[in-house]
Amino acid sequence: MPLLDWLNKSDAVRTVQKVPYRLLEAVPELSVGDTNTENMLIQGDNLQALKALLPLYAGKVKCIYIDPPYNTRSAFTHYDDNLEHSLWLSLMYPRLELLRELLTEDGSIWVSIDDNEAHYLKVMMDEVFGRKNFVANVLWQKRTSPDARIHLGGAHDHIMVYAKSVEHTNFNKLGISAEQAKNFKNPDNDPRGAWASADFTAQGWRPNQMYKLQAPNGLEYEPPPGRCWGNIESEYTRLLSEGRMWFGRDETARPRVKNYLSESEGISSWTWWTNSEVGHNQEAKKEINALFGADDAFDTPKPERLLKRVLYVATNPNDLILDSFLGSGTTAAVAHKMNRRYIGIEMGDHAETHCQPRLKKVIEGEQGGISKAVNWQSGGGFHYFRLGETIFDEVGSIHHNVRFAALAAHIWFCETRVPLASRADSPLLGIHNDTAYYLLYNGILGDRRPQSGNVLTQAVLDSLPKHNGRKIIYGEASRFGKPRLEAENIVFKQIPYDVRAV
Repeated sequence: MPLLDWLNKSDAVRTVQKVPYRLLEAVPELSVGDTNTENMLIQGDNLQALKALLPLYAGKVKCIYIDPPYNTRSAFTHYDDNLEHSLWLSLMYPRLELLRELLTEDGSIWVSIDDNEAHYLKVMMDEVFGRKNFVANVLWQKRTSPDARIHLGGAHDHIMVYAKSVEHTNFNKLGISAEQAKNFKNPDNDPRGAWASADFTAQGWRPNQMYKLQAPNGLEYEPPPGRCWGNIESEYTRLLSEGRMWFGRDETARPRVKNYLSESEGISSWTWWTNSEVGHNQEAKKEINALFGADDAFDTPKPERLLKRVLYVATNPNDLILDSFLGSGTTAAVAHKMNRRYIGIEMGDHAETHCQPRLKKVIEGEQGGISKAVNWQSGGGFHYFRLGETIFDEVGSIHHNVRFAALAAHIWFCETRVPLASRADSPLLGIHNDTAYYLLYNGILGDRRPQSGNVLTQAVLDSLPKHNGRKIIYGEASRFGKPRLEAENIVFKQIPYDVRAV
């Protein structure tokens, strides 16, 4: 597969390994609503925030939507085209790597972009997600009128859609619109109601679908060249007996199959999303102005209807959504109104000046955007976080601010590559592939006394929850020699030296 190369790509590829693991520090005074909520708003560099989320959320995010900088010669201080382009590519690559790890096996990622970087992004995402996992390039008609200042006015943005594993990914169908429903008629007074007919052939040659078909009036039909019938002969016979086949008013047309409006499960989304269906830039601007006023509005928001379409197609209620370029908070606001769980990350002051008050208004029952369409009333909540200390201090020791639960989540993910199921409150973190993982740590790294519980002794071992199989125990020191550890089927790992970065 062809790969994209750029200045300093090798550094970008290694970036994820160099990013330190940071704690997430709760900010209760900026959190709003239900204290039992799982919704999170994180302020801080999104690369470091994504790394911090890995121990708890790897493989748990159903849908990622991001709207990164478009690199339109205003995203960076540098304006040398080659340097600016390389900086943008180096910005995106490590973030896409981390985002992939956070997706569920049946999850998908949707990335908004324009023509400046769309085609480079496609090649990069082929590399990170695998070309076979490319789903579609959705075109969103973002404008309502042409730009007379240029020869060919840009009317659309791209939304690149990739699956974590395309064979496991299914998308929801869209409901039949009132306009589409007009295509359903009932010229033969079928008791099942209005219907629309579809071609009863399929492309290709399949031996059991190449039969000679007989119509009720005795006419016989064979599949057209290069095609076969849409189903096997016994299925055709069943459809015919149930009155589900259509041969035209005079019953001399080639066979078609009826699809009933009453039985319709919807239609699969096209990749062309018009502004009448999902909104446009002007609509988005009006929404943000209504929330913050024209003098304090966000520059480049997306309309709520656009995010509603993405989340409707890609998720179901209570699924987890992530946006690591949250901007003005549209993704989180729409997810909240659609009863999805969410994690939003915003690097700058917008997290506090725009995202937090916007989500607070949603919880209070704000009625703009899609609120009326989804019958949104009020309720729910979110927790506000900022990035805290790194897990290691400047000399490589566990930072004194790191508490047991955070270190436990980190160690579990490093060992198993799956997130810890719940907050750790016991030395036994869990059992994975018949190996039990233990952590002896009380938050005071310098305390090496055996009675402190951080040192593996016979008394400490006797107090641990039992496991007959292999045991990996993290602690500050061990009083057992190698033969004794082998006899107890223990692998001892010393803190901080054996604690790895993710």
